[in-house]
Amino acid sequence: MLDTKTPDLFDAPPPPAKPPGAPSGADGDVPLAQFAESAYLAYAMSVVKGRALPAVEDGQKPVQRRILYAMRELGNRHDAPFKKSARIVGDVIGKFHPHGDSAVYEAAVRMAQDFTLRYPLIQGQGNFGSRDGDGAAAMRYTEVRLTAFAEEILLAELDRGTVDFVPTYDGSMREPRLLPARLPIALLNGASGIAVGMATEIPPHNMREVVEACVVALRSAKASDADIVAPIPGPDFPGGGQIISPPEEIAKAYESGRGSVRVRARWSVEKLARGQYRVAVTEMPPGTNAARVLSEIEELTNPKPRAGKKTVSAEAQALKAAVLGVLESARDDSDREHPVRLVLEPRTSRVAPEELMNLLLAHTSLESNAPLNLVAIDREGRPRQAGIAHWIREWAAFRLEALERRLRHRQGEVVDRLHILEGRLIAFLNIDKVIKVIRNADEPKPALMEKFSLSERQAEDILEIRLRQLAKLEGIRIEREMKELKGEQAELEKLLASDGARRKLAVKEGTADGEKYGDARRTTIEVAERAAAAPVETLTDEPITVLCSRNGFLRTRTGHGVDASTLSWKEGDGPLAILETRSVHPIVLVGANGRTFSVRALDLPGGKGDGAPATSLVDLAGTRIVGVVAGDPETRLVFSSSAGTGLRCQLKDLVTRQRAGKAFMN
Repeated sequence: MLDTKTPDLFDAPPPPAKPPGAPSGADGDVPLAQFAESAYLAYAMSVVKGRALPAVEDGQKPVQRRILYAMRELGNRHDAPFKKSARIVGDVIGKFHPHGDSAVYEAAVRMAQDFTLRYPLIQGQGNFGSRDGDGAAAMRYTEVRLTAFAEEILLAELDRGTVDFVPTYDGSMREPRLLPARLPIALLNGASGIAVGMATEIPPHNMREVVEACVVALRSAKASDADIVAPIPGPDFPGGGQIISPPEEIAKAYESGRGSVRVRARWSVEKLARGQYRVAVTEMPPGTNAARVLSEIEELTNPKPRAGKKTVSAEAQALKAAVLGVLESARDDSDREHPVRLVLEPRTSRVAPEELMNLLLAHTSLESNAPLNLVAIDREGRPRQAGIAHWIREWAAFRLEALERRLRHRQGEVVDRLHILEGRLIAFLNIDKVIKVIRNADEPKPALMEKFSLSERQAEDILEIRLRQLAKLEGIRIEREMKELKGEQAELEKLLASDGARRKLAVKEGTADGEKYGDARRTTIEVAERAAAAPVETLTDEPITVLCSRNGFLRTRTGHGVDASTLSWKEGDGPLAILETRSVHPIVLVGANGRTFSVRALDLPGGKGDGAPATSLVDLAGTRIVGVVAGDPETRLVFSSSAGTGLRCQLKDLVTRQRAGKAFMN
């Protein structure tokens, strides 16, 4: 687990090139260990902060942020024509992100997939892949543009002084250090990434619920964690599904920033003619698709031997029989109108839909865990793991800071515009004198500044005024605009003077954004028990004969009365025990060390082979088999040892579930 309390790796500066007091060579050589430590630290920091983890402020990784900014700079807005993806990728890698074009394009594709992001940031035209893992078309074929959501929530305030700009990698341009996100995108769309020594897995959430939580944090800096998290019952995945984890587990994961939620597919029963039916799965857990489930069903119905084994295990055979006993066929009927549609045909109408689905939920990814690992770059630039309430507070603090910067930026624009209008009003009221000064002065700007007490900017503006702007109506327009600006200036001063007023404004804007772009929850939360269907035992109750050789090879023959003279054994081996029992009765091996080991008739090979070694069924730990007993569990037995001691027991006392057996005699 990530240690979030002592992140010295990210606080300390890089080690010096040469340790103090260390001898230096003619070329400034340093010890290899010291150099390796410094180089690996630089690499780790580059991956953690520059590639794999999102920033809490805008929820973007550097490549995503640069893609969005490049599209904005190209005018690739939501209401503009689409542009070729290759054009966007070229701009990104040429101006902002000097890395591979395929990595940039894959990031852009992911940002356009509505089955990957809860609220896509890019609108794609063309083949952008599928839920089944199909890749997108080459970048020369596809086209993209920003979504209205990305443009308004992430980019709208970019030119309003809300964030800092920094030089690009070559210093030729500038790019935003962060995007002025008006909502916590990291929680809305989630994030996934593997860094050095840490990883992140933030699930997506419903916008309306997240906005409610943000409102609580924005209204009061003293809001408790419980109050902030209360509006968020759990993740909301793009593909829907059903969360069956109890609220206590989800709350615990949200509090610690680490855990998982159990997600189950959603399905319905479709009635057919003559009492028949079929099951249609229309929503699946995150990371699961119809192709994967079909592959898993194929593995269940056509099992392969495990590595190092020649035959399929008895458990796999039993599970195969169980699945084939309830399932006739499975197919993927997904299309444009039904993005997810997995059809399951039962073996007969007598099979209950719940029985069929319970078996498949237990043995396929139709029910699976969705991990939750809330790791991001905090406002101090350090990666850390924290609860969801902490990250909402971090974003709220960023939002309030961005809002204040926006207000101050606007205040500066208003003051500047009023200054210009005051100069124009002076010129308008003294238009004849102004014209006379301009016509007679060799240097009209300083003459105007001296004559009418104007600033340099006011004088320059007057000199650039067109003659048409000297009409009588222009004076009325100037006075009207000045009145409106003075009213706005007063309102801005009130907002900047009151933290409470700014918080109210942030709440108002966030609520409006949530109402505009929010939608209903897709993933339902219905607590249920985890699906657990034990394999159906296909072994029938019938007479069998158990054969055990002196070297520990076990096998069975059907029926009783087996002629021992017809049995074959490996060279140098022979019979140790030939027992008549029934297939449903326990079989117990007795070791020379006094331990007993249980095996099932279902696990023993039949036929005319030499059998399976006992070591493949149980852990003998170096001992040898000295006896075998089998029969009804209530059968009474008498044991004696070479030391002259003995005891009585029932056969069921010797049975154990442990592969290593149980100690029975000393």
